[in-house]
Amino acid sequence: MTGPGRAAAETPRPTGPADTGLVGTGTPAAPARAWPLGWRPWRKRSIAVRLAVSALIASALILLIAGLILSTLYRETTERAFDSRLLVYANDLATNLVSPSDSEARGFGALGDPRFDLPLSGWYWQVGRPNARPRDLRTSRSLVGVPLQPPDDAVGEAGAGQLRKGYGKAQDDRPLRIIERTVDLGEEGRYVVRVAGPSDEIDADMRRFTLALTTTFALLGLSLGLTTLLQIRFGLAPLIKLRAALGAIRRGEADRISGEYPRDIAPLAGEVNLLLETNREILERARTQVGNLAHALKTPLSIIVNEASAGDANSELAVKVREQAAVMRDQVNYHLDRARAAALAGALGTFTDVEPVVAALVRTFGKIFYDKDLTFETSVTPGLRFRGERQDFEEMIGNLVDNAAKWAHSRVSIRAEVIGQGEYPHLIVTVEDDGPGLPPEARVAVLERGRRLDETKPGSGLGLSIVSDLAALYRGRLRLDAAALGGLRAVIEVPGDASPAAQA
Repeated sequence: MTGPGRAAAETPRPTGPADTGLVGTGTPAAPARAWPLGWRPWRKRSIAVRLAVSALIASALILLIAGLILSTLYRETTERAFDSRLLVYANDLATNLVSPSDSEARGFGALGDPRFDLPLSGWYWQVGRPNARPRDLRTSRSLVGVPLQPPDDAVGEAGAGQLRKGYGKAQDDRPLRIIERTVDLGEEGRYVVRVAGPSDEIDADMRRFTLALTTTFALLGLSLGLTTLLQIRFGLAPLIKLRAALGAIRRGEADRISGEYPRDIAPLAGEVNLLLETNREILERARTQVGNLAHALKTPLSIIVNEASAGDANSELAVKVREQAAVMRDQVNYHLDRARAAALAGALGTFTDVEPVVAALVRTFGKIFYDKDLTFETSVTPGLRFRGERQDFEEMIGNLVDNAAKWAHSRVSIRAEVIGQGEYPHLIVTVEDDGPGLPPEARVAVLERGRRLDETKPGSGLGLSIVSDLAALYRGRLRLDAAALGGLRAVIEVPGDASPAAQA
């Protein structure tokens, strides 16, 4: 793990599913669309929310329509019942007109209801010819001499024997329910019988009914809502279980989906298990092929180096051959490691504990650079894990620490932490030194493969390029800037999280 000299400008950073700076699927995220506060497109809502909201809207519409229909029907029923009471009085008055002898015996308009005798009681009757003057009308005592006007919105025919009804107002602006009937007495002409009662009785009945209906429907709606939530929770329980199983695989706690699922979901679980098995087989074949290729290339290179050293080892040709063979070996190792990392970067369930790796690297480089008497300062959150192979993580962090130790005067700082929540947290590892640092314009150059800014330092010039490429393979990034210690700060972001035990 040898570093080139200094570190580099920021590499292009792909975007992830949760826009955390890490790629979860390998595809660039579409530009975020600005939605009103509290609103998200329905295609992003969960199935449970969709079912709950759709059931709530449908239930509310059904209950509202049913309430309107029932209220209308009840009002019509109440009006018919009230009109039937008024019609009894109107028929009694019409009988008095037809049989005047009977009315003389008991008195015209004696309906047996004392409310018609109470002034402004709201119960009135009036009998008279059409278009008669007020003094020619016969009225109840409750009218106190003021004629009863016809209904404003009368419904029905105006012919003889026909019944008309509607609403009107009394002289004190009290709302009335009014019915009127035309009685034809032949040669004596026609009379209009008009009877009214206070419509606030109808309104009071409607208010009581509406209150009872609203209370009943509210309780019914609440019951339907709770029932719907229970149905959704029960119906989606297998999907929640499947999601938990996939999460366990992603976290490295399981290697396949286990358990029984309904017939609708069981094929999906089986296909996912088959996909996992196929992925493992592909990765294993990739490892084998990479290992075979490494042996196939390294063996001829070793032979070339041995042959060059067998003769005149100090000749110009031998020196050149050994030099180029070393370059070829470095390039072969670089590309083989990159191919191996590319094959393993997407593997599920592979995790590496961060703290032991950092501790081992600090011990190793403390021995390598013992003559510089460096102080290695580490700050690693317990339980941190890197989502990937241990070898790749050691390669990335080792190159950063190696580079920092080469240029540091006395101090090297290593800090690791996890940022982000939910499905896509990521690991941040920061390596700083108190060396001379690098100007911004030189940071791009050091990321070029094999490019070295200072030939006095040992190494092949591939260190930071390897780090940048490995981070990109894991859908992360490497960035470089000035360190608080005065030298260079290298920050690598890769997928990672805290172990379940640490989270608990």
